[in-house]
Amino acid sequence: MATKIYIVYYSTYGHVATLAEEIKKGAESVDGVEATVWRVPETLPEEVLGKMHAPPKREEHPVITARQLAECDGVLLGTPTRFGMMAAQMKAFIDSTGGLWQAQALAGKPAGLFFATGTQGGGQETTALTAVTQLAHHGMLFVPIGATFGAGMFGTDEVRGGSPYGAGTFAGADGSRTPSETELAMAHHQGKYFAGIAKKLKAGASAA
Repeated sequence: MATKIYIVYYSTYGHVATLAEEIKKGAESVDGVEATVWRVPETLPEEVLGKMHAPPKREEHPVITARQLAECDGVLLGTPTRFGMMAAQMKAFIDSTGGLWQAQALAGKPAGLFFATGTQGGGQETTALTAVTQLAHHGMLFVPIGATFGAGMFGTDEVRGGSPYGAGTFAGADGSRTPSETELAMAHHQGKYFAGIAKKLKAGASAA
């Protein structure tokens, strides 16, 4: 049976969605892994989104419900940063998982994180640190990428998002910057690395 990875994100301008697609490619490069990209429910009215000049949502990515998280073998959560923490839309989704917490339905599942911020120093690492509290209360296993991306983790010849906590990108102060080749490569790596760990955990659980 395939190892099911859910990539669940919120994205206002598409940067996190782009990373999610690349993470999916990485995850599915692992034999026996099936990855699905989902988006969380939007909480802002269409009128407000229009004033923000937000592009249309990726309709090919279905909206997930909290109960569906229990179906996967591992989940990667992607969010833009808002004042150094996850976006309200992602927090609202996590807040809706109380029933899963009560049933301990997510306990023991691996989870990873990825991000987008407007600028350097915008809070990618603080977003990870504060998001980990959500995972801890569910008893989930946080899987960071550490330094497994190799030399790409340490280059100083270009501006790049991402950290040992997970893949990331900078949108630019006006949102016009798109993910770089290095950022996309890190996202692909995260998907592959995470999927490999989730697959091993599932195999171990089956053997036990």
